[in-house]
Amino acid sequence: MTPPESAPGATATAPVSAPAQAPAQTLEVDVLVIGGGPAGTTAATLLARKGWKVLLLEKDRHPRFHIGESLLPMNLAILERLGVLEQVRAIGVHKPGAEFPIDAQRYNTFRFERALNPTFGYAFQVKREEFDQLLFRHAQANGVDAREQVKVEKLEFGADGRPALAHARAADGAALQVRMRYLVDGSGRDTFLGSQLKLKRKNPLHQSAAIFSHFTGVQRRDGEDAGNITVQRFAHGWMWLIPLQRGVMSVGAVCFPEYLKQRRGDNENFLMRTLESEPSVWARMQGAQRCGEVHVTGNYSYTCSRMAGPGWVMVGDAYAFVDPVFSSGVYLGMNSGEQAAAVVDGALREPAREAALQGEMTVRLKRGLKHFQWFIYRFTTPVMRELFNAPRNFWQVEQAVISMLAGDVFDNRAVLRRLRLFRFIYALTAVRMAPQALRGWLRRKRQVGVDFRGDTLQRGNP
Repeated sequence: MTPPESAPGATATAPVSAPAQAPAQTLEVDVLVIGGGPAGTTAATLLARKGWKVLLLEKDRHPRFHIGESLLPMNLAILERLGVLEQVRAIGVHKPGAEFPIDAQRYNTFRFERALNPTFGYAFQVKREEFDQLLFRHAQANGVDAREQVKVEKLEFGADGRPALAHARAADGAALQVRMRYLVDGSGRDTFLGSQLKLKRKNPLHQSAAIFSHFTGVQRRDGEDAGNITVQRFAHGWMWLIPLQRGVMSVGAVCFPEYLKQRRGDNENFLMRTLESEPSVWARMQGAQRCGEVHVTGNYSYTCSRMAGPGWVMVGDAYAFVDPVFSSGVYLGMNSGEQAAAVVDGALREPAREAALQGEMTVRLKRGLKHFQWFIYRFTTPVMRELFNAPRNFWQVEQAVISMLAGDVFDNRAVLRRLRLFRFIYALTAVRMAPQALRGWLRRKRQVGVDFRGDTLQRGNP
């Protein structure tokens, strides 16, 4: 057979080649921040204010959906220092406290104004797509070169062991190379550095998964309690109801992985059956209409073995995440972003201080995280239910617990002393309730080994 190109009368054609790729653009900056969430934008904004040339790269485009809609009072001081408090107030729902139902009719409300030495006696509930976008645009307004839909794919280290060159790619395929003096990893559950450097570790003490959506028509509490978050325990974990603006309520359940693995069919039916299992929640869902997608997310609990190294530091979920039960995620992210800005600024100005600055930040943040973790690990136990259902302000211990719920777990010695006393009370109660306490402990330990799949929100890196 004669090939077509050699047939009589055929016209020879040159092979079609792929269009040539444009050479990668190269930027030189003082600081590269990966991730445009609350942690990354906080660090970027504060560093730009200090005069550094900051590039922030966010893989998605704002606004984008995100979990974590309930802020803490301790967030507000950071928002005030950033200069966005009034803007957040405009998009938020006033949150005077957190409520923990006892039964179908009764609930205890822990009001933030009763915390020990409260700077702010309230917080806000926010739609994260609006909140994150606000912080991102504010970073740009403060001189940050903040770019969306640009994903950092790889990081090269120099001979001195410090980050030297980042390779990124925009949504249109354009390549970007970034030379930096310092790197801040605010990549969230993608854990960019944790994955590349093999630092990410599954939490050996806790594991959970969640299913949730947005609804309209959910019954709110009356009067000043209308903006409170509801945290409702149930047989397989705990549920949340978070009031948002325009009549929207965020409703979901953080579950033991073994329970969420039982779901069959579509996620909406499983979510509704789960909510129906708790009478106090289901009563408020009568007449509710879903107005958002049903999301499932798992693999909540992990920690990286290091928070910082020569020329780099992690902030927020890029370093660790445990569980959203006390709404600590955004606050811990912004707090670590603020601390990281001080570390990077100090290290760039006085390189000899870098190790000491990183060490101080690591100790402080681990201390605060440790207090949240202690409560989170035990929150669904019969012992903690007993103590939260009948709170007593003996030696101001209840007020210290409210301070913890407000996020005041880093530097307030009066709070920290009383939280240690609460641990002692917990231990005495556990002895009194030994059989129930043991069953709760064994069930929690069993969840750590459960392999959960089916994350529809953000897969992150393994």
